[in-house]
Amino acid sequence: MSIQRVAPGPRMSQAVVHGNTVYLAGQVAQGASIAEQSRAALQRIDELLASVGSDKSKLLSVTIYLADMATFAEMNSVWDAWVDGANPPARATVEAKLATSDYLVEFSAIAAI
Repeated sequence: MSIQRVAPGPRMSQAVVHGNTVYLAGQVAQGASIAEQSRAALQRIDELLASVGSDKSKLLSVTIYLADMATFAEMNSVWDAWVDGANPPARATVEAKLATSDYLVEFSAIAAI
């Protein structure tokens, strides 16, 4: 099977397609609050999925990394408004130190095409 790399850079690709599966790099965004960053990062996931012929209804798994688990409820309010409730993916949420202190949340996803 062929491998398609989307927006490849020297360190990583934003997405990699293999067969009928797309693997997204962790998506982060700028913003003052966890809600702002979550909305922007999830929008980026929508864009990446669309670029390979997929969408959030085909998400298989999402891992969410929070800089502070105290923001879990606020992030979930954004997630709940975004996720396809008829087709929710498997999901894990963990607290982790992110690449910079500016990032409050990071989403990593795998989806079918």
